[in-house]
Amino acid sequence: MFLTNLAVTGAVTVLLVVITYAIALRRRRLDTIDTFWGLGFAVIAVTSYVLSGFGNLVITALTVLWGVRLAWHIHARNHGRPEDPRYTKIRGNPFYRVYLLQAVIMWFVSLPVQAGQYWNPGFGLLTWLGVLVWTVGFVFETVGDRQLARYKADPHRPPVLDTGLWRYTRHPNYFGDACVWAGLYLMACSHWIGAATVLSPVVMILLLVKGSGAPLTERAMADRPGYAEYVSRTSGFVPLPPRKDG
Repeated sequence: MFLTNLAVTGAVTVLLVVITYAIALRRRRLDTIDTFWGLGFAVIAVTSYVLSGFGNLVITALTVLWGVRLAWHIHARNHGRPEDPRYTKIRGNPFYRVYLLQAVIMWFVSLPVQAGQYWNPGFGLLTWLGVLVWTVGFVFETVGDRQLARYKADPHRPPVLDTGLWRYTRHPNYFGDACVWAGLYLMACSHWIGAATVLSPVVMILLLVKGSGAPLTERAMADRPGYAEYVSRTSGFVPLPPRKDG
Protein backbone atom coordinates (compact mmCIF):
# COMPACT_ATOMS: atom_id res chain seq x y z
CA MET A 1 0.00 0.00 0.00
CA PHE A 2 2.72 2.47 0.98
CA LEU A 3 4.83 1.70 -2.12
CA THR A 4 1.78 2.09 -4.36
CA ASN A 5 0.99 5.45 -2.84
CA LEU A 6 4.61 6.54 -3.30
CA ALA A 7 4.11 5.93 -7.01
CA VAL A 8 0.95 8.06 -6.90
CA THR A 9 2.69 10.98 -5.19
CA GLY A 10 5.53 10.67 -7.72
CA ALA A 11 3.05 10.93 -10.59
CA VAL A 12 1.33 13.92 -8.94
CA THR A 13 4.70 15.64 -8.54
CA VAL A 14 5.60 15.18 -12.21
CA LEU A 15 2.15 16.42 -13.27
CA LEU A 16 2.55 19.55 -11.15
CA VAL A 17 5.96 20.19 -12.68
CA VAL A 18 4.53 19.87 -16.20
CA ILE A 19 1.77 22.37 -15.33
CA THR A 20 4.32 24.72 -13.76
CA TYR A 21 6.53 24.48 -16.84
CA ALA A 22 3.58 25.38 -19.07
CA ILE A 23 2.88 28.42 -16.86
CA ALA A 24 6.56 29.37 -16.98
CA LEU A 25 6.59 29.26 -20.78
CA ARG A 26 3.47 31.41 -20.92
CA ARG A 27 5.01 33.92 -18.48
CA ARG A 28 8.42 33.62 -20.18
CA ARG A 29 9.99 33.21 -16.75
CA LEU A 30 11.72 29.97 -15.91
CA ASP A 31 12.11 31.04 -12.28
CA THR A 32 8.43 30.20 -11.81
CA ILE A 33 9.77 26.89 -10.49
CA ASP A 34 11.11 28.71 -7.42
CA THR A 35 7.57 29.54 -6.28
CA PHE A 36 6.42 26.03 -7.09
CA TRP A 37 9.17 24.51 -4.89
CA GLY A 38 7.37 25.22 -1.61
CA LEU A 39 3.89 24.60 -2.99
CA GLY A 40 5.01 21.26 -4.44
CA PHE A 41 5.96 19.95 -1.01
CA ALA A 42 2.60 21.12 0.34
CA VAL A 43 0.73 19.28 -2.43
CA ILE A 44 2.75 16.10 -1.89
CA ALA A 45 2.04 16.25 1.87
CA VAL A 46 -1.71 16.70 1.39
CA THR A 47 -1.88 13.99 -1.28
CA SER A 48 0.01 11.53 0.90
CA TYR A 49 -2.13 12.47 3.91
CA VAL A 50 -5.30 11.56 2.02
CA LEU A 51 -3.81 8.35 0.61
CA SER A 52 -2.67 7.27 4.08
CA GLY A 53 -6.25 7.45 5.34
CA PHE A 54 -5.69 10.78 7.10
CA GLY A 55 -2.80 9.55 9.23
CA ASN A 56 -0.45 12.12 10.75
CA LEU A 57 -2.05 15.57 10.72
CA VAL A 58 0.82 17.29 12.57
CA ILE A 59 3.58 16.42 10.09
CA THR A 60 1.21 17.31 7.24
CA ALA A 61 0.23 20.68 8.67
CA LEU A 62 3.83 21.67 9.43
CA THR A 63 4.93 20.75 5.91
CA VAL A 64 2.08 22.71 4.35
CA LEU A 65 2.73 25.73 6.57
CA TRP A 66 6.41 25.74 5.63
CA GLY A 67 5.70 25.25 1.91
CA VAL A 68 3.00 27.90 1.58
CA ARG A 69 5.03 30.50 3.49
CA LEU A 70 8.11 29.85 1.36
CA ALA A 71 6.10 30.01 -1.89
CA TRP A 72 4.50 33.30 -0.91
CA HIS A 73 7.83 34.78 0.15
CA ILE A 74 9.55 33.84 -3.12
CA HIS A 75 6.61 35.06 -5.21
CA ALA A 76 6.65 38.42 -3.42
CA ARG A 77 10.44 38.65 -3.72
CA ASN A 78 10.48 37.94 -7.47
CA HIS A 79 7.45 40.02 -8.40
CA GLY A 80 8.44 42.97 -10.57
CA ARG A 81 12.08 41.89 -10.75
CA PRO A 82 13.99 40.63 -13.82
CA GLU A 83 14.43 36.91 -14.44
CA ASP A 84 16.93 35.24 -12.12
CA PRO A 85 20.30 35.14 -14.00
CA ARG A 86 20.71 31.47 -13.09
CA TYR A 87 17.86 30.66 -15.47
CA THR A 88 18.77 33.02 -18.31
CA LYS A 89 22.12 31.21 -18.63
CA ILE A 90 20.62 27.73 -18.96
CA ARG A 91 21.56 25.88 -22.15
CA GLY A 92 19.54 22.96 -23.48
CA ASN A 93 16.02 21.93 -22.56
CA PRO A 94 15.15 23.57 -19.20
CA PHE A 95 12.36 21.09 -18.54
CA TYR A 96 14.80 18.22 -18.10
CA ARG A 97 17.71 20.24 -16.72
CA VAL A 98 15.68 22.16 -14.12
CA TYR A 99 12.02 21.24 -13.76
CA LEU A 100 12.09 17.45 -13.90
CA LEU A 101 15.24 17.36 -11.77
CA GLN A 102 13.56 19.47 -9.08
CA ALA A 103 10.52 17.19 -9.18
CA VAL A 104 12.73 14.17 -8.43
CA ILE A 105 14.51 16.01 -5.60
CA MET A 106 11.23 17.24 -4.16
CA TRP A 107 9.67 13.79 -4.13
CA PHE A 108 12.79 12.22 -2.58
CA VAL A 109 13.20 14.88 0.12
CA SER A 110 9.52 14.52 1.06
CA LEU A 111 9.86 10.78 1.86
CA PRO A 112 10.06 11.31 5.67
CA VAL A 113 6.79 13.26 5.53
CA GLN A 114 5.12 10.51 3.52
CA ALA A 115 6.44 7.76 5.81
CA GLY A 116 5.43 9.71 8.92
CA GLN A 117 1.85 9.86 7.71
CA TYR A 118 1.51 6.08 7.58
CA TRP A 119 3.14 5.16 10.87
CA ASN A 120 1.92 7.55 13.56
CA PRO A 121 2.40 6.18 17.09
CA GLY A 122 1.35 9.45 18.73
CA PHE A 123 3.31 12.17 20.48
CA GLY A 124 6.44 10.50 21.79
CA LEU A 125 9.84 11.99 22.57
CA LEU A 126 11.00 12.01 18.94
CA THR A 127 7.82 13.74 17.81
CA TRP A 128 8.21 16.50 20.40
CA LEU A 129 11.89 16.86 19.55
CA GLY A 130 11.02 17.07 15.86
CA VAL A 131 8.41 19.77 16.46
CA LEU A 132 10.96 21.74 18.52
CA VAL A 133 13.65 21.53 15.81
CA TRP A 134 11.08 22.39 13.12
CA THR A 135 9.95 25.44 15.13
CA VAL A 136 13.51 26.70 15.54
CA GLY A 137 14.05 26.32 11.81
CA PHE A 138 10.77 27.97 10.84
CA VAL A 139 11.52 30.97 13.08
CA PHE A 140 15.05 31.35 11.68
CA GLU A 141 13.85 31.09 8.09
CA THR A 142 10.90 33.44 8.52
CA VAL A 143 12.70 36.08 10.58
CA GLY A 144 15.81 35.90 8.40
CA ASP A 145 13.77 36.42 5.22
CA ARG A 146 11.92 39.34 6.79
CA GLN A 147 15.11 41.02 7.96
CA LEU A 148 16.63 40.60 4.49
CA ALA A 149 13.52 42.07 2.83
CA ARG A 150 13.63 45.12 5.13
CA TYR A 151 17.33 45.54 4.39
CA LYS A 152 16.77 45.46 0.62
CA ALA A 153 13.91 47.96 0.90
CA ASP A 154 16.12 50.51 2.68
CA PRO A 155 17.59 52.97 0.13
CA HIS A 156 20.31 53.93 2.62
CA ARG A 157 21.31 50.37 3.50
CA PRO A 158 24.97 49.48 4.15
CA PRO A 159 26.76 47.20 1.65
CA VAL A 160 26.32 44.12 3.88
CA LEU A 161 23.51 42.99 6.19
CA ASP A 162 25.22 42.07 9.47
CA THR A 163 22.52 42.73 12.07
CA GLY A 164 19.76 40.59 13.57
CA LEU A 165 20.12 36.90 12.82
CA TRP A 166 22.57 37.79 10.06
CA ARG A 167 25.06 38.80 12.75
CA TYR A 168 25.35 35.16 13.86
CA THR A 169 25.15 33.29 10.55
CA ARG A 170 25.58 34.35 6.94
CA HIS A 171 22.59 32.22 5.97
CA PRO A 172 19.86 32.19 8.65
CA ASN A 173 17.22 31.32 6.06
CA TYR A 174 19.14 28.28 4.79
CA PHE A 175 19.99 27.18 8.34
CA GLY A 176 16.28 27.43 9.16
CA ASP A 177 15.39 25.38 6.10
CA ALA A 178 17.81 22.66 7.19
CA CYS A 179 16.28 22.58 10.68
CA VAL A 180 12.76 22.34 9.25
CA TRP A 181 13.62 19.18 7.34
CA ALA A 182 15.65 17.73 10.19
CA GLY A 183 12.61 18.26 12.41
CA LEU A 184 10.22 16.62 9.96
CA TYR A 185 12.60 13.67 9.72
CA LEU A 186 12.73 13.29 13.52
CA MET A 187 8.92 13.20 13.59
CA ALA A 188 9.02 10.27 11.16
CA CYS A 189 11.65 8.37 13.17
CA SER A 190 9.12 6.86 15.58
CA HIS A 191 8.96 3.96 13.09
CA TRP A 192 11.93 2.24 11.47
CA ILE A 193 10.64 2.94 7.97
CA GLY A 194 10.61 6.65 8.71
CA ALA A 195 14.10 6.41 10.20
CA ALA A 196 15.27 4.67 7.01
CA THR A 197 14.55 7.84 4.99
CA VAL A 198 17.59 9.55 6.53
CA LEU A 199 19.11 10.31 3.11
CA SER A 200 16.20 12.64 2.34
CA PRO A 201 17.09 15.37 4.88
CA VAL A 202 20.78 14.76 4.13
CA VAL A 203 20.18 15.59 0.45
CA MET A 204 18.27 18.75 1.36
CA ILE A 205 20.95 19.93 3.79
CA LEU A 206 23.74 19.20 1.29
CA LEU A 207 21.91 21.24 -1.34
CA LEU A 208 21.65 24.14 1.10
CA VAL A 209 25.25 23.95 2.33
CA LYS A 210 27.15 22.76 -0.74
CA GLY A 211 24.77 23.01 -3.70
CA SER A 212 22.36 25.64 -4.96
CA GLY A 213 21.93 27.38 -1.59
CA ALA A 214 24.75 29.08 0.30
CA PRO A 215 27.52 28.69 -2.33
CA LEU A 216 25.59 30.59 -5.02
CA THR A 217 24.85 33.42 -2.60
CA GLU A 218 28.48 33.55 -1.49
CA ARG A 219 29.72 33.81 -5.08
CA ALA A 220 27.23 36.56 -5.90
CA MET A 221 28.27 38.57 -2.84
CA ALA A 222 32.03 37.98 -3.04
CA ASP A 223 32.93 41.34 -4.65
CA ARG A 224 30.67 43.47 -2.46
CA PRO A 225 32.55 45.97 -0.26
CA GLY A 226 32.90 44.70 3.29
CA TYR A 227 31.74 41.18 2.49
CA ALA A 228 35.16 39.57 3.01
CA GLU A 229 35.32 41.11 6.49
CA TYR A 230 31.79 39.91 7.18
CA VAL A 231 32.78 36.38 6.14
CA SER A 232 35.86 36.47 8.38
CA ARG A 233 33.84 37.17 11.52
CA THR A 234 30.51 35.42 10.83
CA SER A 235 29.67 31.72 10.88
CA GLY A 236 28.94 30.26 7.47
CA PHE A 237 25.87 28.26 8.48
CA VAL A 238 25.26 27.28 12.13
CA PRO A 239 24.54 30.42 14.24
CA LEU A 240 27.52 31.31 16.45
CA PRO A 241 28.73 34.49 18.20
CA PRO A 242 30.76 36.68 15.82
CA ARG A 243 34.50 36.10 15.93
CA LYS A 244 36.22 39.04 17.58
CA ASP A 245 39.41 38.48 15.62
CA GLY A 246 37.57 38.41 12.29
